[in-house]
Amino acid sequence: MAFSDLVGHRRLFGLLKRAIVSDVLPPSLIFSGTDGIGKRQAAFALAQALNCLHPVTDGAGGRDACRTCTSCRKISRGHHPDVRTVGPEEGASIKIDQIREVVGQTAYRPFEGRYRVIVIDDADLMGEDAQNALLKTLEEPPPRNVFVLVTARPATLLDTIRSRCCQLRFAPLSPNEMAETLMARHGLLEPDARATAALSGGSLTRALATRGGVLTEARAVATAILSEASRGTDPRARLALGAALLAGASKKGKGKERDAKAGAADRGALAVRLRAMLSLLRDLAVISTRAPDAALVNLDLRTELEPLAGAWDQDRLARAFSAIGRALTAVERQNASPKIVVDWLAFQL
Repeated sequence: MAFSDLVGHRRLFGLLKRAIVSDVLPPSLIFSGTDGIGKRQAAFALAQALNCLHPVTDGAGGRDACRTCTSCRKISRGHHPDVRTVGPEEGASIKIDQIREVVGQTAYRPFEGRYRVIVIDDADLMGEDAQNALLKTLEEPPPRNVFVLVTARPATLLDTIRSRCCQLRFAPLSPNEMAETLMARHGLLEPDARATAALSGGSLTRALATRGGVLTEARAVATAILSEASRGTDPRARLALGAALLAGASKKGKGKERDAKAGAADRGALAVRLRAMLSLLRDLAVISTRAPDAALVNLDLRTELEPLAGAWDQDRLARAFSAIGRALTAVERQNASPKIVVDWLAFQL
C-alpha cells in the first residue's frame, strides 16, 4: 500500500516522501499516536517507497511506491526478505531474542532491496533488556537499514531509545476524513458514516468495529441516559443512570474471574457508549444554536434530541463534556473501575 492509498496524515507523508528523494531519511524512526490511525500501514508504505523498482514522483517532488512492481507486491504480501516485522509473541512482550535476531541481520547488506526496513510493532511492549539490545544499533545504524518503531505509548520507551530516534506524531483522523473513507471504501451511507466517525475518536480501526448494531445500541443507550438526566436529580435515579450505562457493556464470564480479553471488550463497549454521549451532546449544542441540520452528526435522531435541548444550556453542556471526557480517559487509559466511573459520571450530568 502506497502513501497515496492511506487516509490522512498528508503533512507527515509529504515529509517522508521528500526525505527519501533527498536521501536524508533518518535511519531510526518512531511512529507514535493512538491505536488504529494508520501508523503500521505508514511503516510499510515507507518500506515500499524505499524499495520500489519504479517509484512515482508526486507533485511536491516526493517519492511514492508504484504498488505493482515485484518489490511492492512482495512487501504488500509480507514476503520481502528485506522487510521484517517484529511484534509481541502471543500478546505478551517483545523478547530480547527477537531483537537480537533482527539486529544481527543488519550486519549484512540487504538481500535484494535498496534498504532493509525493520518494523517493530507495539514497540512499547519491548522489555527493558530488549530495548537495551537495540540501543547500539539505533545509535550507529549500519548503512541501508531503517528501523521504524510503531507505538501508541511512546512515553513507555526508554529515554535512551527515544533520544536516538526521530519521532513522528500521528494525529487522530478528522471526522471528515473518517466519514469520507467509510463511504468510499466501506459502503456506509453518509448519515451512518458521520455518526460512526463521531464515535471513533479518530481511529479507523475503532470506526470499523463500531459499525452496525454496536453503533445503534450505543446511541440508543446514550439517548435514553441523556433524556433521563434532563428530568431530575434524585440520587437513586442518578445511580440508576450509571447502572443503565454499564448494563450490557459488562457481562459475566465463566469461572470466578473473567479473562483479560473479556475485560478489555467490556471497557471498549463502555467507551463506545461514552463517545456516543459526546456525539449527542455536540448535536444538542448545534440544535440550541439553531445551526443548519447539515451540522448534525446524528441527523436521524433529531426528533429525539430536539425536546432535550432546552434542558442542556451552555454551562451544563460544558460540564457534561468535561465529565464524559474524564470518564473516557479513566476507562481507556487509567484502568479505572467501570462501575466507579459510571456512578461518578451519573452525578456530573
